[in-house]
Amino acid sequence: MGKNNISFILHKPQLSENIGACARGMKNFDFKKLILINPRPIFPNDKILATSVGAKELINKAKLYNSLEESIEKIDILIATSARFRNKNIKHISLEGLKKIDFKKKIGFLFGSEASGLSNNEISYANYTLQIPTNLEFRSLNLSHSLIIIAQYISNLIKNKTNILKRSKKVRTATKKEIQSMMKLCVDNLEQLNFFKQKEKKPIMLENLRNIFYKMDLSDKETRILSSVFASLGKKR
Repeated sequence: MGKNNISFILHKPQLSENIGACARGMKNFDFKKLILINPRPIFPNDKILATSVGAKELINKAKLYNSLEESIEKIDILIATSARFRNKNIKHISLEGLKKIDFKKKIGFLFGSEASGLSNNEISYANYTLQIPTNLEFRSLNLSHSLIIIAQYISNLIKNKTNILKRSKKVRTATKKEIQSMMKLCVDNLEQLNFFKQKEKKPIMLENLRNIFYKMDLSDKETRILSSVFASLGKKR
């Protein structure tokens, strides 16, 4: 999982300053793939390079296309940003919903021009539309601001997922057998305490306990600790 799978696509950007600011925002969060479709200003130009500040290499390596269709040939999942809800047969995704996206695939975030955004035709190429939550009475965001918000969110998302993967290599998740053994100790002690007074409710109470223990995603070490706790509580009675 890496940031090299992610492209930021600017469809017919109109202002040199915004193109440069987008490149700068991408570099802030260590993204490298910038794609432009029919930019209005000459690309690159001095104003774009000046606004990009330390991100000139992103400008120099940016890819230019004449059509949206051509630009997304190598994209697996295209997410189109829009300031307004589209009543079309297309899935809408929130920033929070991006957690469900498989970032091992090639992902493209599509941004429309400053004046008109994306048309329904351009939206039709996307797998999802994404609307950034804003003031309902003033929804329109500057192009570079929209990109930066998404870049920051995705950067944190990838970082958190990577940390989880690193952790999983060091810490072994408890097996169902280990959890069942731990649960048996817990239930045996509860039985001795006459916890299940209403016998007819015992099955659903056990089901709820299982749900709690399995949802906790316990490691083998944590399971052993809890087993020791349950065993000690039994000995102290």
